[in-house]
Amino acid sequence: MKRAIVIVIDSMGIGALPDAEEFGDDLSVNTLVNIANTQNGLNVPNMEKMGLGNIKNIKGVNKTNAPTADYGILNMKSKGKDTTTGHWELMGLILENPFKTYIKFDDKIINEFIEKTNCKGILGNYPASGTKIIEELNQEHQKTKFPIIYTSADSVFQVAVDIDLIPVETLYDWCKTARKILDESNSGISRVIARPYRVIDSKPTRIGGLRHDYSVKPPKDTILNILEKNGKKTLGIGKIYDIFTGSGITEKIPTKGNTDGLNQTLNAIKQSDCDLIFTNLVDTDMLYGHRRDSLGYKNAIEEIDSYIPDFIKYMNDDDILIITADHGCDPTYKGSDHTRECVPYLMYKKNYIGQNIGTLDSFTYVSEVIKKHLL
Repeated sequence: MKRAIVIVIDSMGIGALPDAEEFGDDLSVNTLVNIANTQNGLNVPNMEKMGLGNIKNIKGVNKTNAPTADYGILNMKSKGKDTTTGHWELMGLILENPFKTYIKFDDKIINEFIEKTNCKGILGNYPASGTKIIEELNQEHQKTKFPIIYTSADSVFQVAVDIDLIPVETLYDWCKTARKILDESNSGISRVIARPYRVIDSKPTRIGGLRHDYSVKPPKDTILNILEKNGKKTLGIGKIYDIFTGSGITEKIPTKGNTDGLNQTLNAIKQSDCDLIFTNLVDTDMLYGHRRDSLGYKNAIEEIDSYIPDFIKYMNDDDILIITADHGCDPTYKGSDHTRECVPYLMYKKNYIGQNIGTLDSFTYVSEVIKKHLL
């Protein structure tokens, strides 16, 4: 059986795109290289063998004369720097018009949300780091039970509640209501995100395993739909199902974080009969990129690298393994938002001599490789 295994290391960009300044960044942003420089290098021997060090000068990652994978850089063609845009383009869909971002949601949207959810009121409604805003507004949330609503430089409508105060099922219902309101108002918002938290040892702490994303449906078919129409099975691991609203995903496995995602991916490689295994590893972005934690990010990359030998061990001879990313989130850069970056590309196959693919003008190259391999 011939399979494609695609692993997206969320936000592991590898350098500013030429138009980064149009997105509020400068040309110094480089998630992977800057992490390595500030953390005394990366220890990723398996990606090093694949050719990661041949793509850019990355401290601690050597170049190799015998790469085991194709390697190179993919530029983003769509106008954005968010998860949905990145993943959609990886699967062959270029967004002609970017999702909209907000500093403050319109009163009409907020009032309709309050009315239809019967939540009585809201807190926040401004751009913020998710960890900071729940710390700032938790006491008021405890008094009022009002949901905390916030956004960022990305196209997101985020709703946070203490699930010991408001049941998580209620939070999900509120987010579904928000999704419907935003769609009907043509808001252009990419994702509504449920952000459950609990107060643990007096500190508001997000519960990542209960997070849920409510995305807009892709406006056109992706390679996922094409595979499904051709009788192929596709497995989404992590938040893949949410990103594509299930479109073209025949099976799904939610995860509680990177370690769980890596283990679920390994189990799928061992046992799954799905033609495409498609994994998102979110912690690099959610826990470390946005929180500007370079050391945590480095450790997460190194953990991912440590699983590669087992992935390879259980791959079929005709399987391919693609490792890439969806945007940047440079933890050495100011603020807490994504950064507009190109991404690395590695494609491994057993008994294969890797080639330098250079720098390509779109993430859609991944979908082209999948199509050629599986159809």
